Amino acid sequence: MSRAISRRRFLKNSLSYGSMAVGAGMLTNCTSNSKTTSTNIAANPKTKDGLDKVIFGLSWVAEAEYGGFYQALATGIYRDYGLDVTIKPGGPRGNYNLLLMGGAIDLTMAHSGEAINAAKDNVPKVTVAAIFQRDPQVLIAHPGTGNDSLEKLKGKPILVGAAADANYWPFLKAKFGFTDDQKRPYNFDIQPFLKDKTLIQQGIVTAEPFDIKKKGGFEPVVMLLADYGYNPYNFTIETTKKLAEKNPELVQRFVDASIKGWYSYLNEPIPGNKLIKQANPDMTDELISFSIQKMKDSGLVTGGDAQTLGIGAMTAERWQSFFNNMVQAGVFDASLNYKDAFTLQFVNKGVNFYK
Repeated sequence: MSRAISRRRFLKNSLSYGSMAVGAGMLTNCTSNSKTTSTNIAANPKTKDGLDKVIFGLSWVAEAEYGGFYQALATGIYRDYGLDVTIKPGGPRGNYNLLLMGGAIDLTMAHSGEAINAAKDNVPKVTVAAIFQRDPQVLIAHPGTGNDSLEKLKGKPILVGAAADANYWPFLKAKFGFTDDQKRPYNFDIQPFLKDKTLIQQGIVTAEPFDIKKKGGFEPVVMLLADYGYNPYNFTIETTKKLAEKNPELVQRFVDASIKGWYSYLNEPIPGNKLIKQANPDMTDELISFSIQKMKDSGLVTGGDAQTLGIGAMTAERWQSFFNNMVQAGVFDASLNYKDAFTLQFVNKGVNFYK
């Protein structure tokens, strides 16, 4: 199984809205009883030269989707903002919600659906920026089969992962009339798809299309769900409410420096890529290049409100729209106070502020 595919197995499981419910009690207990050497306190420890130490946890291993953070580290942007940042890659056994709430890391990455679910469970964390303005989830079909839009996929067999039931599948059912009898189990192996032209499968725009072309020798039809109204924020930056309230100046510096890192990375990614490959020896230049191009072509980072408000942008209207969509799809209850999941105080400064 390729690195890209196995990575997405974890990613789509970890981004399930329901995943937070499993660990909510554990998170609460971890918050109250942690005895770690946490940096996640009101006043972070400093280095000898006066930099504030910050530990940032990724949701998976080093790759282009985290390029802006590695760029900020590689080019000294974090240091310019008075920060000594440690980027802590994730893995299949890591639970960064537990690490965040337990104090082992200061900030981490998540998804707006997960953040709302955390608010439902009274987990005291908050989203402070959204790096991906558009969700990277896609459905993929064979060319020449007529399966070239979501409207044409109703009633056809689709390979989906188990986590789909908690995020994009209810959206597809509510908006396009998909039914559960269309679902086939997806074990994050593209071989069944390659062998059967009638199948459609899920994927991530920066990953599975690369593997399919490389192994199948053809360009698949790729349908980005964000183009059809599926509108969560993804690859968001989260921290504890305690840190955001007690040390907002530190959070602000981290957000601003990270955003500058993303502008730098999308312009000239060589420094960040060098660190990515050092942190993840399995990463290839070919996949990095593909992922960066797809992020640009799909407007994942610089699309949406980021065009005017700057990378990392969030708006109350967008959060409400996503919440309403998920209420209609039966994922969330309309009485849920979704506004506890985010704050706008650290973003939306405009494109020119970060350049």
